[in-house]
Amino acid sequence: MSQVDDVLAALADPMRRRVLDLVAEKGPISASALAAELPVSRQAIVKHLGVLEKAELVASERAGRENNFSVRSGALDATATWMASLASQWDRRLAAIKKIAES
Repeated sequence: MSQVDDVLAALADPMRRRVLDLVAEKGPISASALAAELPVSRQAIVKHLGVLEKAELVASERAGRENNFSVRSGALDATATWMASLASQWDRRLAAIKKIAES
């Protein structure tokens, strides 16, 4: 699976998107602190963070007995670049179709 595939799969779940939003908003944050903000268990948060970490959307750093998570932007930037390229290809295709239809 490519990095873009991993990112898209990770972001397909609304709860994971919410977790990522909270990590981005709150800065380095533990799974316990995230669980206090969301209507799911700490164990569920840990699983979601594992998927986000595998997709390189978050990074963890040990702080005492817990890991604190922060956002990593590289994978998201690569995915945005891929999406912009795809959109550009479609724009060119649609422009060609329009040109043919109008002639």
